[in-house]
Amino acid sequence: MAVLNLRPLAGGRILRGSQPFGLDAASTSDFLAEHGIQAIVDLRSELERTMVPWLVSEGSPELINNPLDPNAVAGSLQAVETPEDLGDLYLGWLRIRPEWAADALRPVAQGKRTLIHCSLGKDRTGVVSALALMASGASNEAVVNDYTATTANLPSVLETMAATWRLHVPSTPAQYFSPDLMILQSPEAAIRHFLVGFAREFGDAGAFLREAGLTAVEVETLRHGS
Repeated sequence: MAVLNLRPLAGGRILRGSQPFGLDAASTSDFLAEHGIQAIVDLRSELERTMVPWLVSEGSPELINNPLDPNAVAGSLQAVETPEDLGDLYLGWLRIRPEWAADALRPVAQGKRTLIHCSLGKDRTGVVSALALMASGASNEAVVNDYTATTANLPSVLETMAATWRLHVPSTPAQYFSPDLMILQSPEAAIRHFLVGFAREFGDAGAFLREAGLTAVEVETLRHGS
């Protein structure tokens, strides 16, 4: 298996993707070396990490657990019925946990080639990726294109995720991973709604990240890569 839904951002300084499905210690080492990864930012909850842990040596690369449990922050996932609901969910995470977003990007801001991931590599990863792109000066269209690139990958990621949950939590209902659920989609309207709401509520991504805990120098490194 592998890290799925994988792609580079910010000139390759960031890789975004899913959790490491089915990687043993040797294949994990090969994957990290192949991509030159110096830090991993894991956005998953403790339960998610327990089911699919990273098999890495201590300190190589730096493994940063920066969890956000979407079931416990800013509303219920079951209440997400429209793309606008999904965009509002993302905004709620930043409203309640701004430091979470800053912490996720700190290794990148310190010059480390960083893998940022959650479980599917869609929502939590998508929010952090959007912030990274905005802070680097990318256009809204670049953010939209990155977010919607997940859509083509969702069938394989959801199939693999469902198999993982059936293995570890056999009582998980089959409909939990239905592609018809809005929370398991990556529609363009959701990220556009997020972008409009972010601009209205927070303004500039760099200013948001400074207020959330990054230094001015770190924000400049995100923008310029040095």
